[in-house]
Amino acid sequence: MSRNDAAPGTVNAPPSRLRRLLSLLYVQCLIGVLAGAAVGWLWPSFGADLKPLGDGFIALVRMMIAPVIFCTVVHGIASMGNARAVGRVSLKALIYFEVLTTVAMVIGLVVVNVVQPGSGLHVDPSTLSTKGLPPEATASHDSVAAFVLSTIPDTLLSALTGHEILPVLLVSVLFGFGLNAAGEAGAGITQGIEKLSKILFTLIRWIMRLAPIGAFGSMAFTIGNYGLDTLRHLFLLVGSFWLTALFFVLVVLGAVMRFNGLRLLPFLRYIKEELLIVLGTSSSEPVLPRLMAKLQHAGASKPVVGITLPAGYSFNLDGTAIYLTMGSVFLAQALGIDLSLTQQLSMLAIMLLTSKGAAGVTGSGFIALAATLSAVPHVPVAALALIFGIDRFMSEARALTSVVGNSVATLAVAKWEGQLDEERVKAVLSGALPFTAGPEGDHTPEPQAEPTPDAKPDGVEETDPKTATGTDREPVPVAG
Repeated sequence: MSRNDAAPGTVNAPPSRLRRLLSLLYVQCLIGVLAGAAVGWLWPSFGADLKPLGDGFIALVRMMIAPVIFCTVVHGIASMGNARAVGRVSLKALIYFEVLTTVAMVIGLVVVNVVQPGSGLHVDPSTLSTKGLPPEATASHDSVAAFVLSTIPDTLLSALTGHEILPVLLVSVLFGFGLNAAGEAGAGITQGIEKLSKILFTLIRWIMRLAPIGAFGSMAFTIGNYGLDTLRHLFLLVGSFWLTALFFVLVVLGAVMRFNGLRLLPFLRYIKEELLIVLGTSSSEPVLPRLMAKLQHAGASKPVVGITLPAGYSFNLDGTAIYLTMGSVFLAQALGIDLSLTQQLSMLAIMLLTSKGAAGVTGSGFIALAATLSAVPHVPVAALALIFGIDRFMSEARALTSVVGNSVATLAVAKWEGQLDEERVKAVLSGALPFTAGPEGDHTPEPQAEPTPDAKPDGVEETDPKTATGTDREPVPVAG
């Protein structure tokens, strides 16, 4: 008997408030984070052994990232109908990335020089050793040319089986242009890729239900393995870094949102589930597919989301940018090395290169810092041993800042390209159009061709944006 067929006189009680709250993913993730922290604190050895729970969840999501990016970018470009517009989106995104990461580094440089968290430690450089550091930190690092060449995969399919985002993005853009140029011959493949993307997002939706378990395992490992005592000695560095990251998000990214007619706090509420997943796993990588779906749901077109967000994971790591300047100058202060303004600016210039390509996986910021120190003669790489124990506690702030920064960048680029449905995004952020758990209930605007003053894109009829509804929009698979 269905709810509507209940016998006369009976009342179906609505779910209790607690039950509704517990059914929300962000509440489940919050419980997982808190429970993991408690387990790691009370039973450190047991908590450290729970690391496979977090690693397994991240691995499950990571295996979906390459095909999701491929399908989203290829279908977006193939249906966009204008190669020049794709190039324009990419150029605007890269310029934005470079400006914002520079601002983040300058803010970190100012804070670490004002607060001086490393002053007074008086560490003897001769007592430092690279023993105990991860092998990646002491390995030789690629040149700029090698980094550029690494974005080209060995084969077309090998990009989809690797762990790097940039090769996937390169292959996806080329394949999308190829389908676009093929005309009718590529139409069937384009439709097939769209259907495949719906299947992929359904799988992601299932995997994301394991996020609370992954957050529980990762947080239990962090607290159990490193302990809260390690924070006591370097609390000033950790605290000042978190506050600097918070300042960057609220002030700098808040200003970017205001400039584009949007507000940051409603947007943070909109992506709260993703932020809690990042907090629990210390990695921004697991939320990439879900963020792509949410940004499309908010009114940004597929091509802009598909190009800007994945590229931001390599070129717009704002949290890592702050960490690099604060970490390197802190180590110099701890060793009693007096860096001049010229030396600090030269390090900043090197960081603009070493920060690129550091994927959103756990610990990538630490490796980027090692690459920076190995490229400059001022601070020995062995000094990394001073902050290795607390790096995990700063990893969450790095990942959270970068996730918010890349999401804001995507909305900004979409707005500048005229490919952001402003009425829809305001309705979504106000809660009037909630993000749904399945492809049937979600819609997003069709990708737009390059606008011209006197012409509209082919196949698009003139409509009044104030009276348009979601029924004429392309359904987008989403993760819930």
